[in-house]
Amino acid sequence: MNIVKIENLVKRYGDTTALDHFELEVREGEIFGLLGPNGSGKTTAINCMLALLKYDRGSVQVLGKEMAPDEYDIKRQIGIVMQDVAVFEELNVYDNIDYFCSLYVKDKKRRRELTEEAIRFAGLSDYRRSYPKKLSGGLLRRLNIACGIAHKPRLIILDEPTVAVDPQSRNRILEGICELNRQGSTVIYTSHYMEEIEQICTRIAIMDHGRSIAVGTKEELKSMIKTGETVTIEAVLLDREDLADIRELPHVFDVRYEDQCLTVRCTRAKHNLIHILGFLQEKDIPFGRVFSELPTLNDVFLEITGKQLRD
Repeated sequence: MNIVKIENLVKRYGDTTALDHFELEVREGEIFGLLGPNGSGKTTAINCMLALLKYDRGSVQVLGKEMAPDEYDIKRQIGIVMQDVAVFEELNVYDNIDYFCSLYVKDKKRRRELTEEAIRFAGLSDYRRSYPKKLSGGLLRRLNIACGIAHKPRLIILDEPTVAVDPQSRNRILEGICELNRQGSTVIYTSHYMEEIEQICTRIAIMDHGRSIAVGTKEELKSMIKTGETVTIEAVLLDREDLADIRELPHVFDVRYEDQCLTVRCTRAKHNLIHILGFLQEKDIPFGRVFSELPTLNDVFLEITGKQLRD
């Protein structure tokens, strides 16, 4: 079953097209990653999905129903954690979570149970009476997440929830997202950190210029690109003739050489590294450390969009 289905979505701001016939399907039980450079339309797509923005054409279905501003039955089943922390400075940790939970759950006994569970889940038991201004950046992010998921939503949308947090808090947040998914929540996750997307997402969509330009598992996305292996060789002295010869080696399609560091991108083949090292040995060219890497999501993103994610 599709938890979210977006078809032919168009959103314009004057002469600017933020979403250009955008399409998206998120299946129940997924952790779905949404990748795109700044300005690609990710946040606009999320706001349209939540009926926070009017769009020019297209349709948005959430939990099997057409989404609209007054579809409160649907909205009660959604949890939202946006990039900007949204908690009340005047309320302590417990009262913040209780307040946000009360927007969805009216029964006080049940709400108390859910608030306590969210505090334990986020690792905030020692800070239940602390106020936000006393919390570190990582703890504040965890409070923000606890406020968004305390009511046990069926669909959770997290927009870059690990920005500017320490590694320990980042790991805690990622483990928590996986646990929420195991408990039955479908997750839509956006991040600028490729390693996070690779670590937790079951399927991924890459956005650019308001369109979804590639969708699949990380293995499926990697199979779409030309890069099959990247070989990096440090402390190697090469002249123009050497570089020209390397470009002519089997399966090589991109060669870069800077500060005595050679980077060679190859298509999929069994002996790329052997061919490159064999050439250096034949020419009696000394070299330092050697690295061979299979394609990453960053390679996929760069090759498909022509951009770095943080452009």
